Amino acid sequence: MKQLKQYKMKQSINSLLGYTIKGTDGEIGKVEEFFFDDQTSTIRYVVVKTGGWFSEKKVLISPEAFQKLDCESKKLSVNLTQEKIKNSPDIETDKPVSEQQEELIRGYYSWPGDYGNGMYGHMGLGMWGYPLVEVRETEKEMIQRKTEKQANENPHLRSTQEVTGYDIHTTDGNIGKVENFIIDDVSWKIHFLIVETGNWFSGKKVIISPRWIKDVKWQEQIVTINHSKEEVKNSPEYDSSQPIIDSYEHSLNDYYEK
Repeated sequence: MKQLKQYKMKQSINSLLGYTIKGTDGEIGKVEEFFFDDQTSTIRYVVVKTGGWFSEKKVLISPEAFQKLDCESKKLSVNLTQEKIKNSPDIETDKPVSEQQEELIRGYYSWPGDYGNGMYGHMGLGMWGYPLVEVRETEKEMIQRKTEKQANENPHLRSTQEVTGYDIHTTDGNIGKVENFIIDDVSWKIHFLIVETGNWFSGKKVIISPRWIKDVKWQEQIVTINHSKEEVKNSPEYDSSQPIIDSYEHSLNDYYEK
């Protein structure tokens, strides 16, 4: 992926909703939501609703195609033409994306099979409740998995829209709900979840790193972190009106990982 932006910035997912996706030959559509990999906390796709030029179809675009994010004009440039988008495989974005569909779309655009990690392997980062292990498949295992799961949804591809509203539990109780996500616009990794604490903490917002997640119960919509309420309450204060700077991020990481 050609990366024109030299300095990474922290962006909230919600602030990017509605951004215009600009192709090499014109406007493609508007950002509607994001899909992320829950094993690497990396954005895998942006869901784009195409404009009137193409019957308002929804398409998936990988960060592999991103070129420039312009926050002033609220535009994200990609290295795709309208024609390329128009002829892309039909994917029903309001339903779980299957592994077969993902392989189809990545093959069509010639994107690497698994963004940043190679097609059939990933380095688990201990995020979203997964162990810190390296997973690699032999060719035989790969064929068996593809045969068994060909029509099934990809269990590790999650919608930011879906996870918004999940309950956040500490080791000793509930502290609030997921309200937003903070990513950087170079690696497109999720650095933090923004949590609305409601009455528990006078309505203040706190931020939680995916690295601190102990367990996720997807069916119950509960995310549990490996810290206590008191630890969260005494953490360096988060000011939602200000951008997250490196010094604050470092102090937060030092506090939780001491």
